[in-house]
Amino acid sequence: MNRPVIAITMGDAAGVGPEVIVKALTRADVHDLLRPLVIGDVARLTRAADICRLDVAVRPVTQPSDAAYTPGTIDCIDLALIPADLPFGELSPVAGEAAYRCIERAVALATAGEVDAICTAPLNKEALHAAGHRFPGHTEILADLTGTPEVSMMLSAPTLRVVHCTTHIGLVDAVERIDPALVERTIRRGHETLVRSGIASPRIAVCGINPHAGENGLFGRGEEEAKVAPGVAAARADGIDATGPLPADTVFFRAVRGDFDLVVAMYHDQGHCPVKVLGLESGVNITVGLPVVRTSVDHGTAFDIAGTGTADERSMLEALRQAAELAPQRTET
Repeated sequence: MNRPVIAITMGDAAGVGPEVIVKALTRADVHDLLRPLVIGDVARLTRAADICRLDVAVRPVTQPSDAAYTPGTIDCIDLALIPADLPFGELSPVAGEAAYRCIERAVALATAGEVDAICTAPLNKEALHAAGHRFPGHTEILADLTGTPEVSMMLSAPTLRVVHCTTHIGLVDAVERIDPALVERTIRRGHETLVRSGIASPRIAVCGINPHAGENGLFGRGEEEAKVAPGVAAARADGIDATGPLPADTVFFRAVRGDFDLVVAMYHDQGHCPVKVLGLESGVNITVGLPVVRTSVDHGTAFDIAGTGTADERSMLEALRQAAELAPQRTET
């Protein structure tokens, strides 16, 4: 049997991360696919289970080899950084620091080969910054901790996958940063990820930057011709089935219809909006280009409902499923 060990970081303890984790890990079918190991806080997870009225035991372990990986029990490497009285739904630098430390431990375990992939619950960027960690989000933290100079964010929904050339920067800065080499590297990272997931010859659509992909120079300042088209041509010259630049107002419809396996978006909202329209509960965030596999829920900390037991765990379930699919295979002992 080959169930990969997935390290699940608890995210911001004041958000819905603890709740979606305990809800997901009470599902027996999850244990059929993988061996889950939470990096977080035993007391917080226990409180979340009580809030959600779940009959599950949270068991502290010190290393992956100590975990039981059995249904009805949640194994947790307990960092013990969350005060018992930390409120749900409130910004806290303590929670921000703990969220960072969870990621740090998970990366250490993954790079040492003790876990096969990482799945992250949401963190809060303001809390992270308040704790002194000046990163835009998970993607940049993971790149820093693994010494990876450049990664890409891929969002995946049941009928649509999108990888981004740029993410957490302003629109003007994004257009300035895009160049043919970045477009080509992003296409390649997306292609390699899909090949590893079992799609032998991915069909990749590449968005333009301007309305109607510039419409032959009618819109913009020639960005498609100067920045996008050469990157697509370079990828095609190496045998990658990439098409573009294509108008963003129709390409996502075509991908959902089945014409493409992946869309390369030029900037954050161009790629995020179509995926999130399809449903936050089914979206998954995948960081491509890292030396370790990482997936994540595609929603935030939801402070407005944290601590109520009403958070939807479906995105966490999908993130775990995709982590298991992307993880390297090894014989279970």
